[in-house]
Order: sequence, then C-alpha cells, then structure tokens
Amino acid sequence: MNRIMPACVIAAVTLVTQFPILAQPVERDGISSGRQIAAKICGNCHEISPTMPPKTAVGPRFDDIANLPSTTALSLKVFLRSSHKQMRNLILSGADSDDVIAYILSLKPR
Repeated sequence: MNRIMPACVIAAVTLVTQFPILAQPVERDGISSGRQIAAKICGNCHEISPTMPPKTAVGPRFDDIANLPSTTALSLKVFLRSSHKQMRNLILSGADSDDVIAYILSLKPR
C-alpha cells in the first residue's frame, strides 16, 4: 500500500501539470443564465422577454426597465438588494444577481 500512495500522488500531479486547462473554472454566460433565473424567479410577475406573449403582469416589463434612462448595473444592483412593498423580497446570490442584471441590460437597444 505504501507504494500505491506515492504512485497516486505522482499520477495526480502529472495530470494537473499536463492539463492545466482542466483546473480552470467554467465561465458562465451571464445573459443566458440571467434569463433562466429571471424566468424561474421573476416570470410570474414580470414579462421578462420582449418575445413573451402579452399578459397581465404585476410588475413592469423587463425591456421597459432596461430602457429607462436611469437603468444601470449599479441602479439594478441597489434595487435588487432593497426591499419593496409591492415586490417580494428576493435572495439571490451575488453571481445570480449579476446574471439577472446582465440579462436586463442586454435588453437595452443598441
């Protein structure tokens, strides 16, 4: 067993040094991820996509939010971290919040 353990360590070190790309974190597609999160969490009260069929939404459409002159990444971050009387309190991780913000900002016309 003593001979097996060093062999395992050598094999692991060899793999990590030969294939460093395998140790890299997977990059998230913030816009796509944000759209999925918004559909799951926000979609009951907001029209989250301009391609959604019109419905009676409780909250504003995401593309209307995106098109406000005051809408920036910072204003959305502050908004999502604040409680509001007409909106349930959301608890999003920092990454999820960033992804939803990226999605909303992607709806701004170019």
